[in-house]
Amino acid sequence: MRHLDQATGLPVRRTPPRRYEHDAPGDLIHIDIKKLGRIPEGGGHRKLGRTIGNRHNKKHRPGYAYLHHAVDDHSRLAYSEILTDERKETAAQFWDRANAFFSQHGITVRRVMTDNGACYRSKVFAESLGAEIKHKKTRPYRPQTNGKVERFNRTLASEWAYAEFYSS
Repeated sequence: MRHLDQATGLPVRRTPPRRYEHDAPGDLIHIDIKKLGRIPEGGGHRKLGRTIGNRHNKKHRPGYAYLHHAVDDHSRLAYSEILTDERKETAAQFWDRANAFFSQHGITVRRVMTDNGACYRSKVFAESLGAEIKHKKTRPYRPQTNGKVERFNRTLASEWAYAEFYSS
């Protein structure tokens, strides 16, 4: 199955990827953010029309929701939150809560891997990591490097976020 194209089912010639797993929990934590559009209850404007409903209702905020994820490389234990933005303060506060979560499960974090997003390059995020946790960044435009959390994003998208069929 791994040498078949998901969309067409045709064979694809590829070199098999090099897979790895760190030896102990906490050796590497993958962190990423997934941006999802908010669809109001009952569907969006394509289903209901632009003139139906109160578009300025604060209860139905348009825009995006940001899923922040932290996945342990060895145990695949994941911590996720739905937050309102992807600013540096939000990412740092998320990391503090994620680190506390991993500590509650007996995992001491030694290294964190992120992409090169602005929130992860900030001094605020570096200070929240502290001196004892090493920060590793992926190469630009190379999401495969942070593959465990990227796969977690894809699983959540197919099984949870987009599980319901939308005709638009």
